[in-house]
Amino acid sequence: MRVVGANVEEGIFTKEEALAKAIELELDLVEIFGKGEVPVCKIIDFSKFIYEQKKKQKEIKTKSAKTVLKEIRFGPNTDEHDFQFKLNHARKFLEEGAKIKAYVHFKGRTIVYKERGEILLLKFIKELEEVGKVDQLPKMEGKRMIVMLNPLKTK
Repeated sequence: MRVVGANVEEGIFTKEEALAKAIELELDLVEIFGKGEVPVCKIIDFSKFIYEQKKKQKEIKTKSAKTVLKEIRFGPNTDEHDFQFKLNHARKFLEEGAKIKAYVHFKGRTIVYKERGEILLLKFIKELEEVGKVDQLPKMEGKRMIVMLNPLKTK
């Protein structure tokens, strides 16, 4: 078998010689590639190798982007001032990179004003088109009319 590793004389050895070298250096003999004519083994500290792998995975996980979903709730009779207030919050959330789930919640008999809710959400989408793109157009789910927005990738 071919033996490789740091501080190790590289070459082709028998299995017993390779194990003796690993024991001599107080390290582990790990098979890297065993399907070739000559299997390749590496002399390393396996527990240290596993620790470094876990450390790399943790680092990758912390660097990966975490998508945040922010919800904004409207009523079918939402006033203009309230609409602008929530619109400003939504704009800020999209600029920070968060997804937005905006919905109109219909309580009781307000369900008859579905077109008001749809107009409100379409106006909301139109106002935010420079900072976000529509992922899902307004659709009814139970007593809610929902729209999803994703931030534009401008960075």
